[in-house]
Amino acid sequence: MNLFRVYSVVVGCAAGIFAVYLLMKRKPKTPEEIERKRREWLDNVGRITDGTVIDVQEVPFDGRNSTMLIYQYDVAGVSYEASQDITYLRQWVNLQSCRLGLPTSVRYDPQNPGNSQVVSERWMGLRQ
Repeated sequence: MNLFRVYSVVVGCAAGIFAVYLLMKRKPKTPEEIERKRREWLDNVGRITDGTVIDVQEVPFDGRNSTMLIYQYDVAGVSYEASQDITYLRQWVNLQSCRLGLPTSVRYDPQNPGNSQVVSERWMGLRQ
């Protein structure tokens, strides 16, 4: 019976070490994956308000150009100015129609109104 206890402890420790190994081995998420998850989350829980496009700029970043959509919106009397990297969403956005003063809808997090978006894979706030 004592030998059974020893084997149980050894097997339990081995399982614990294996679980820790699997957790440590897990691949970290890339910034693109994190941003995609944020957009999906806002698609599901975000509220919509009116906003205005301020500018669209090409910004050099990590040896490539990122397209930034800069916009402003108001929530509960507070004005927010934000930008969204739309580099990977260009197929949904007509950059020639994005001009100063273009009205848009902004989807924002009700718990953190500074967390917002204008474009995602499933939603478009830009008005033509």
